[in-house]
Amino acid sequence: ILSPLLVREYGSRMINLHPALLPSFPGIHAAKQAIDAGVKFTGCTVHFVDEGVDSGPIILQAVVPILDADDEDSLLQKIHEEEHRIYPEAIRLISEGKIRIEGRRVLRKP
Repeated sequence: ILSPLLVREYGSRMINLHPALLPSFPGIHAAKQAIDAGVKFTGCTVHFVDEGVDSGPIILQAVVPILDADDEDSLLQKIHEEEHRIYPEAIRLISEGKIRIEGRRVLRKP
């Protein structure tokens, strides 16, 4: 968690990778939170940093199914595979100027 002053200065230039489909399961132990909640899908989210906890505008997300046999470790392994795919894609979209923020939404430019 960063200071509000730092976020106000650099927030639109800072991104975070979170192991859940935000806004569900923010904070720590997101995979365990998803299993405990009994949801059938979770995933990962790349989002801009804001003053909240895992609450910034969402850039990209990927969905991961939760199987009956999954525990926190096996689910995190599947989530990490998707994180390795979408994080570089989010960086590419930002560096190429292909997205814009409108309120809470991150939109792709044509």
